[in-house]
Amino acid sequence: MTVRAPLWRAPAVAFGIDVLLVVVFATIGRASHDEALTVGGVLATASPFLVGTVIGWLVVRRRRGSWPLEVGPGITVWFSTLLIGMVLRVVVLGSFAWAFLGVAAAVLAVLVIGWRALASRAGTRRAGR
Repeated sequence: MTVRAPLWRAPAVAFGIDVLLVVVFATIGRASHDEALTVGGVLATASPFLVGTVIGWLVVRRRRGSWPLEVGPGITVWFSTLLIGMVLRVVVLGSFAWAFLGVAAAVLAVLVIGWRALASRAGTRRAGR
């Protein structure tokens, strides 16, 4: 009997999950500030953070020689998403708010690291059966 790896372990799928969750983060942020939920608006809000996500993936791949599918490398992706996203927002918008940094750090951690933790835990449970 051949055991197939879960779908989320495919790098393209995992990357897609990260992208989707960063877009969800931007959508929630725009909705909470009564900003228009247009595709262009959401992508404009998400784009600095998506650049950070891509850079995080590339950093993990370069340093570890593997894709960031687990929680540990996911922390690098989270940090890069947050740091690069915030820097680009400051460069483009010219403003910074500590409260936004805290909220963004927490929400992105729950999303980017959280899905990996849940998927890993589900995989461990399945393997134990």
